[in-house]
Amino acid sequence: MTVRVQHEDFEPGVEIARLQREDAGAIVSFVGVVRGESHGEKLVSMTLEHFPGMTERELERIAKEARSCWSLQGVSVVHRVGNLKPGERIVLVVTAAAHRRAAFEAAEFLMDYLKTRAPFWKRELRASGEHWVEARGSDDAAAARWKRD
Repeated sequence: MTVRVQHEDFEPGVEIARLQREDAGAIVSFVGVVRGESHGEKLVSMTLEHFPGMTERELERIAKEARSCWSLQGVSVVHRVGNLKPGERIVLVVTAAAHRRAAFEAAEFLMDYLKTRAPFWKRELRASGEHWVEARGSDDAAAARWKRD
């Protein structure tokens, strides 16, 4: 299991290769990229902040949860922080499992968590000024399907 929070860019192919193994019949990856527009305005940049130490521990916790719920052979979560420009990679989630359904569902679970509950704070710089980013209702609805009683 790999969890990293970093300023530097990452290479998706390298991260995917790290999870290749004989008992993993499926490897699913998701790469999130900073969009060039937000709320109908051109996006100049996005700044991501986090609480060092706490953020990594929380990402490790949710990656372990995904690994146990879907019997994954491997999980990688790489999330960037700092100032990012449109077109730059922001997040990578890679899951490896014996079968594709587990790999896809675990990757979706992790991304839904990252979009709604992960301890990151996002601030966008647009033509109209700086704006804090909050989870959208559609993101919350997607994350709600994973709640366990």
